[in-house]
Amino acid sequence: MESRPLRYFVAVAEELNFTRAAERLGISPPPLSRAIRQLEAEMGVALLERTTHNVALTPAGAVLLTEARIALDALQAAERRAQRAAAPEPKLILAVKADGDAGLLEPVLTCFASQPGAVPVAVRLCGWLEQPRLLRQGEADVALVHEPFDRTGLDSETLTSEPRVVALAADHPLAARDRLTLADLGLRPDDMTRSVEKNRSLGRDLAQLLTLVALGGPTPVLPASVAARYPRPGVVYRPVPDAPPSVLAIAWPQQSRSTATAALIRTAASVADTVRSRHAA
Repeated sequence: MESRPLRYFVAVAEELNFTRAAERLGISPPPLSRAIRQLEAEMGVALLERTTHNVALTPAGAVLLTEARIALDALQAAERRAQRAAAPEPKLILAVKADGDAGLLEPVLTCFASQPGAVPVAVRLCGWLEQPRLLRQGEADVALVHEPFDRTGLDSETLTSEPRVVALAADHPLAARDRLTLADLGLRPDDMTRSVEKNRSLGRDLAQLLTLVALGGPTPVLPASVAARYPRPGVVYRPVPDAPPSVLAIAWPQQSRSTATAALIRTAASVADTVRSRHAA
């Protein structure tokens, strides 16, 4: 099976409209329709249900959409990694959200650089939960990412699990209390991911978000390490004991066979263990 029919199919499956898919691909609808019918004939299954006004995925089409995305990402990743491997000075790319490393980024890079034969590491700063896509498409070799995240095609190892705090304006009515519950904040445990995503969208980085907090804006629930790393005038932090912990993992592509990547992963796990032991002492 060639990659072009798969790309055509993914476009139609995502758009559920041949005209929009054709515009996206830069071709006209008739050859796109023929290509999809040829793909169905080669596979011996119907991938789409077509009516005059609607296009829908069949069960087989839904399965192929998932697998085709993985296959196309893998092809793209292989090309990018091969190009980087041929560079005069190969390097690893580590993806991380700014302020999303639980304080581990610098010690991990320092420890890794001190090891014999260590290759250079370039840090790729990215958006909220963008790391899995960068790994799957070969734009990064390893990533620090908060759970939960899309693990398709990835392996991971937990580095830290820490309680959460809420950031409040110093004059907020709840700031007078020593600790708070999710109910005090109008949240439930299953609201946490949506709440975190909403607060992240308010500012490109933590500094911007905390500025909004000090101005009486949002009340984000954050990893406890933020309180020590980002003290700010006008902002107070209060523990939220019943909030689910903030879990940071290191992730990498399942097909990775890079000894340098494996060494960086071991270094990150070792540094995280050292930090945990220091805090427990």
